[in-house]
Amino acid sequence: MLFTPIKPMLLQMGNAKELIDNPEWIYDIKWDGWRILLHKEGDKVEAFTRHGNNVTAKFPELQDVGHSIQSHSAIIDCEGVVLRNGVSVFDDFAYRGRLTNNEKIEQATITHPATFIAFDILTTDKPLTKQPLIERKKHLASLIEPSNNLLVTPSIHGNGNNIFQLTKEKNMEGIVGKRSDSIYRINHRSHDWLKYKHFKITDVVILGYKESPFTMLVGTRLSNGKYKPLANVEFGFKPEEKAAFRQIAKQITTKVDRDITWLEPSLNCRVQYLEKTRTGSLRIVSFKGFNFDKVREVVNK
Repeated sequence: MLFTPIKPMLLQMGNAKELIDNPEWIYDIKWDGWRILLHKEGDKVEAFTRHGNNVTAKFPELQDVGHSIQSHSAIIDCEGVVLRNGVSVFDDFAYRGRLTNNEKIEQATITHPATFIAFDILTTDKPLTKQPLIERKKHLASLIEPSNNLLVTPSIHGNGNNIFQLTKEKNMEGIVGKRSDSIYRINHRSHDWLKYKHFKITDVVILGYKESPFTMLVGTRLSNGKYKPLANVEFGFKPEEKAAFRQIAKQITTKVDRDITWLEPSLNCRVQYLEKTRTGSLRIVSFKGFNFDKVREVVNK
């Protein structure tokens, strides 16, 4: 397994309204970055993304990470993040992931220092995936000497609602809940692991759409009267909502440019999103319904 791509175990989406306080569940903070698997043997440390890309060269910090792992060999499941005041900033780690120039990478270790936050372990000198999560976490904690570049995520047994509220107050992404007896199943998405995210709702204007796949381009009106795109929305549509939208769109089409049909900016909708980037774009977006007052205005034109 060492130094070969591994597809990690994945989470199902949980419903925060069904979040339970159960001692058989372990809750972690959900850090907003890139899923990274760290492979170590002796002095050699490499980092792989969940898609199997080797990104070791992008993170000189891995040399120090190796010193924090008190085991000759290990595969550790982490989230790669850049922390700002204790909160992970997705844009900043994504910036690190885009860099290819060695000089810029070295500079970024100062301006955008990477931290790898460990939450599970697959192997040391022996496989651990068949051990229950609670035992794997004990192994993990015993092997890592915390540093600026490698930390173990704090875990809470059973008290999911409190940590969920705490992460909301700190404007963090959310939490992860896992059954304490769950084994690690490579390349498997399991209801034994659930993610609970803090989503927000906002009103946006529909600027255009595509048909394949069906996608709305949404934005906002700026103070100068121009419109700024915010997101491409692919999810959350009911069939009847698509059908109603297509009928309205025929009345307000301004031009068709390749696969994009551009519309008069007169039709509003609500979208759910996880967070805004530093440029104001929306991340992880889904459709949550039309602004029906605006729909009526268009239909009655």
